[in-house]
Amino acid sequence: MNSPAAILCVALLTPLPAAAATLPSGFTESSVATGLLRPTAMAFAPDGRLFVCQQGGALRVITAAGTLLATPFTTVTVDSNGERGLLGVTFDPAFQSNQFVYIYYTATTPTIHNRVSRFTANGDVALAGSESVVVDLENLTSATNHNGGAIHFGPDGKLYVAVGENANGSNSQSFGNRLGKVLRLNADGSIPSDNPFFNSASGVNRSIFALGLRNPFTFAFQRWSGELFVNDVGGGAWEEINRGVAGANYGWPTVEGVGNNPNFVNPIYAYDHSNGCAISGGAFYSPLTPRFPTAYFGAYFFADHCGGWIRWRSATGTVTNFASGISFIVDVAVSVDGRLYYLARGTGNNTGIVSRVNYTGATVLLTANGIHGPQTIASGNSLTLAMAFSPGAQVMNPAEVYLAVASQDGTTLWFNPNTNTFGPNPTPGFSGSLAAFGPTTVLFYPDVSVLTPGKYWWLVIVDNDSNGVPNVTVMDYTGTTIS
Repeated sequence: MNSPAAILCVALLTPLPAAAATLPSGFTESSVATGLLRPTAMAFAPDGRLFVCQQGGALRVITAAGTLLATPFTTVTVDSNGERGLLGVTFDPAFQSNQFVYIYYTATTPTIHNRVSRFTANGDVALAGSESVVVDLENLTSATNHNGGAIHFGPDGKLYVAVGENANGSNSQSFGNRLGKVLRLNADGSIPSDNPFFNSASGVNRSIFALGLRNPFTFAFQRWSGELFVNDVGGGAWEEINRGVAGANYGWPTVEGVGNNPNFVNPIYAYDHSNGCAISGGAFYSPLTPRFPTAYFGAYFFADHCGGWIRWRSATGTVTNFASGISFIVDVAVSVDGRLYYLARGTGNNTGIVSRVNYTGATVLLTANGIHGPQTIASGNSLTLAMAFSPGAQVMNPAEVYLAVASQDGTTLWFNPNTNTFGPNPTPGFSGSLAAFGPTTVLFYPDVSVLTPGKYWWLVIVDNDSNGVPNVTVMDYTGTTIS
């Protein structure tokens, strides 16, 4: 990623806040926070608060109600030259009980180096004196760029840390340091014995999970599948999205973009610098409560700092433009309630913003026992499928609603409300005018033992027509395993 300071030097002379985005039809945005001082990254706490890193060392808190608090959660002493500073934040998987918050920042003592520390939350501020150093990385040279900085816990409960190569490409291929790598650690900073290089590397370098990266500024895990995508900011030619794989070598500095060397793992997507300069945000659309149309389910949103755009990669690999006209975007995130947030710096020192993108068209939500997402239901327990619907700006007329179930052998059966059974032929459970409504029971099993044990995917489809065929205007699905 090019130095934000360098970028700002050539920006407009009059500081301007990050501009509102141009969005697809059916989407709107609203301002969440303004006046942020050189923001770099953000992350949602499990309780709905949004924590925003400012490069100068302050970790700001936006309440679940959308208020930017004046008092930072904590302020750490950092070297904020170039791309250094407070660069990443994440939350312990057991945050609700232990209140642990982790940050990545450029420490100044005893020498300049990047560090991951843990703090204990006491409401909206860190408990005084609670900083505990998780890991201190290698001392930095005079080069102030390529620090990485993203940190997240994976579905395995391990802490993943993305580290830049400190503007020295040879670091990326070396097992003698942790620069230009993704690291995998236990929450306390110790090294898991099942790391891919645990038996071949030595000392702290056994924490290496993947290597051959230049400046992995952002990465993300998919909530349901656990899939990992790592964004690597390129050099003179290509920006990359890499599938995170244990032991992978992505080739920097030998190769950038897609190559033909079998020793290196190619990116799943790369774009050249005619489209931007620095990939700078990554988030999967896998919320607990989806609000976007079905096509976005499982999509990967990513952004470019100079291009000022957001794109999304579908689960099948198709990449589509989503938003444009954003001034120096640095991060994107998806809330548990299905909205997309972006963080942008603007052109001045304190012109950073957080903006929320919402879908205003028709949406449908299907839950099983109040849960949207995979769950196991044991024999003897009940199953309630409930549907909620919003038509968007106006009542949907005409409308049809279909309910179906797909089993693990690939068979899809459709619910027939006339016979109260599932069969091979689609039959609308409702036809007419459909207005908004909250969770409403559409199917109930007092005891799931009537179902053959196995995996089931329940689907609800809403059509904006009346032809008796499920053409899918909007749909949703949720999964259950019957044991």
